[in-house]
Amino acid sequence: MKKILLSGLIAGVVLMALSLAGLYVTFWFFPGIAMQYFDPAFNMQESRIMIFYLHPFVIGIALSWFWNQYKDILKGSFITKGIEFGVIYALVASFPMIWLIYSAMNVSFVMVTTWFVLALAQGVVAGLVFEKTNPINK
Repeated sequence: MKKILLSGLIAGVVLMALSLAGLYVTFWFFPGIAMQYFDPAFNMQESRIMIFYLHPFVIGIALSWFWNQYKDILKGSFITKGIEFGVIYALVASFPMIWLIYSAMNVSFVMVTTWFVLALAQGVVAGLVFEKTNPINK
């Protein structure tokens, strides 16, 4: 359990850095997408802002648990395992939720596509972190 939590927290720090970098990249290179977040549907209340900043750590710990359960079925090189882990996470957990949000909310296809790309990147990066901090048993 200690290894799961530690790996998850390390992944959380890395994912927080990835998220902040993605935020700046979006504002600099894709201002049209960034402007969509000023829609009233994305009204962030100050009382809930900490929930937003805890997200990478929640994802990190959840993915760490998932990694610990299923790491032995991943095959290939270090990079291949990270990519496979990211694809599994993106397709199993993120895609269905993104599909539901796109069908129910007034958000653009481009916006939900960026969410999918972020989820894929989070999964791959987390998989690489876990491969270093909680490697596959041989």
